[in-house]
Amino acid sequence: MGSSLILFHSTEDKNLVWAVFGEVQILRSLILGEEERGQSQYQVMCFVFHFPKDSFISSDAMSKLRQKNPSAVRLPEEDLPRANHTMDYSLVLERSGVVSPHIADACAEAGSATYAVHEDVVKWAGAQGIPVTSYKPALRKFPTSNDLQVLPSCTDSKNMWQPCQCHLELCIGWYPCGLKYCKGKGQSRNSVMNYRCGIKTCRICHLFSYYVAQKQLCLWDE
Repeated sequence: MGSSLILFHSTEDKNLVWAVFGEVQILRSLILGEEERGQSQYQVMCFVFHFPKDSFISSDAMSKLRQKNPSAVRLPEEDLPRANHTMDYSLVLERSGVVSPHIADACAEAGSATYAVHEDVVKWAGAQGIPVTSYKPALRKFPTSNDLQVLPSCTDSKNMWQPCQCHLELCIGWYPCGLKYCKGKGQSRNSVMNYRCGIKTCRICHLFSYYVAQKQLCLWDE
């Protein structure tokens, strides 16, 4: 779905990458293992979810943003409310092209830890004009919602080897979220005109809830 790519590295977390392909956005996070708790390696996770069309900024505006003061430290003008996502599926990378041809490469290190939301699958199907069932080969469903509700939160679970519901918050500290308009003097007397005078920037945090086979995969959720 869509081949255009917008790629950002988080200013708050250097192990977080945010990518947008058409109406698909990906947050890829690398979490280092806790050696003192028996984790010698890192985990990579990808969260794939919907990106509304009206959130796009024109390529012309993006081009100007990249060229002006590339080394400047940028601060957000608006702190957006936190977005909550309950993930329903893991994505099969080899078949994820039905969602976006870029997911397999962007999430290559995530393996089976690439997640999606049913509600967003419905939106993508509608945008592409294809049945929702077309996505079935690319999706592996987590335990049903009812089952997920009775799973303990990893925060409360005491058993390191039992399934639980993991929570992970990822924040994008700065990104261009819209065009900025200013008011100026119009051509006629006492008239006012609006003109584009820059790009509006925002900060947003996403809280993801998802199934893990054992608490050992979610040690930060305590």
